Amino acid sequence: MTIDRALATYLRKGYSKEWINQRLQAIQVRKELTDEWENRGVKQGGEYAILTDEISKAWAGMTTRQYKNFKGLTKENLRDNMSMLELTLNQLAEVTTTEISREEKPQTFDENKRVAREGGKIAGNARRDIEKRTGKPAITSKKAVDFSRLLTDVIDIKTDGEKNNE
Repeated sequence: MTIDRALATYLRKGYSKEWINQRLQAIQVRKELTDEWENRGVKQGGEYAILTDEISKAWAGMTTRQYKNFKGLTKENLRDNMSMLELTLNQLAEVTTTEISREEKPQTFDENKRVAREGGKIAGNARRDIEKRTGKPAITSKKAVDFSRLLTDVIDIKTDGEKNNE
């Protein structure tokens, strides 16, 4: 039921089905990571936030707060305002962190921080490789509103073009 509600909400907001699928997968990846942290004795709240920032700094080059500021967000959800590529890289960082943690079984908070940085670094390397190959930044200041506006503009252009061809 929760997934159906999220799907309906994202569709109403104008997200593509592909983006929604990616976002729902990202939610599952995040849940697996927080379950792993819980198993490792990491405390919800402050410690989760610190580890999340370690992952974010390692892959995106900025903390969650800096990333939100970069996008001009205040209270909005950062992940709901990521492009498909940003979501994918964030997912890669989190799933890699989960896998490393399962393998290494960190016992202390500092060990969990090191694992978080390692997981994020792998995604950061992928981001830099993508940027080098495409010549474009993988991280964008665009927000969800911009993505849905772009989608609407494309639909409008196509509709106008079809009318002009009649």
